[in-house]
Amino acid sequence: MEQLYFKAQPYQGLQQVVGAADGGLMAFDMVKLKSGESCTELSGIYEIALVILSGQANIAVDGEEFKHLGQRKDVFSGTAATVYIPRDSSFRVESLSDDFEAALCKVEAEKKFKAFAVTPEQVIVNHRGGLIWQRDVHDIITDNGEGNVDRIVVGETFSNPGNWSSFPPHKHDRYVPGEETKLAEIYHFRVSPANGFGIQVLYSEDRELDEAVLIRDMDTVNIPFGYHPVVAPPSVKVYYLWFMAGTLGRKLVPHDDPDFVELRQLETKK
Repeated sequence: MEQLYFKAQPYQGLQQVVGAADGGLMAFDMVKLKSGESCTELSGIYEIALVILSGQANIAVDGEEFKHLGQRKDVFSGTAATVYIPRDSSFRVESLSDDFEAALCKVEAEKKFKAFAVTPEQVIVNHRGGLIWQRDVHDIITDNGEGNVDRIVVGETFSNPGNWSSFPPHKHDRYVPGEETKLAEIYHFRVSPANGFGIQVLYSEDRELDEAVLIRDMDTVNIPFGYHPVVAPPSVKVYYLWFMAGTLGRKLVPHDDPDFVELRQLETKK
């Protein structure tokens, strides 16, 4: 089985977190820069969603400039600004603040599209769940990506303290038209307070995968298959950036664990 858990490592500049996942379909990098610092990279075979976690930067893609992007001091302080970087592109990130940090969500793409930015005002905010599984989900590149990206789907989830998220447990690891899509996924976590923790649960129907792990600030989890709920302890806020990709379409049709499906009737509709 491929590696599932990637513990946080101190870094500055560009850091490769997940080199290749799901047979090379996905990868995940991070970049941290101080004011005036910059980095220039090539996207290669990947289309990339560069999601700004904190700080502000100018970002250029094949000469097209997206200036003064980013307005939050950390992921818990607002909505993300994001730049979509097509495959076979050169891009440059120039930090305008000492606290700039971004996630590079990378998905192998067959087609090259045009670069674009998603501003915080364009992010779709959804309140989901009910009772003790409430959270806010920010859709960054989801339905709006149809015809504008090849495979990538990106968003953020903000779990309320004491609540479960990605719940009722669901999976998306089989291609059954109208019932379930096959999309691999990566979660990148932030926790507040930073010395707090969350719990990531992973299990499959046959229980070949059946485990839980303590999630600390800046940890990352690769989810190639199976159910994948998350829980935040009381007094702890748990955030995760998520991105998905598959080779058979990008519309998410999740399959709920039958043991919990009745909870859908209790969810808040907003």
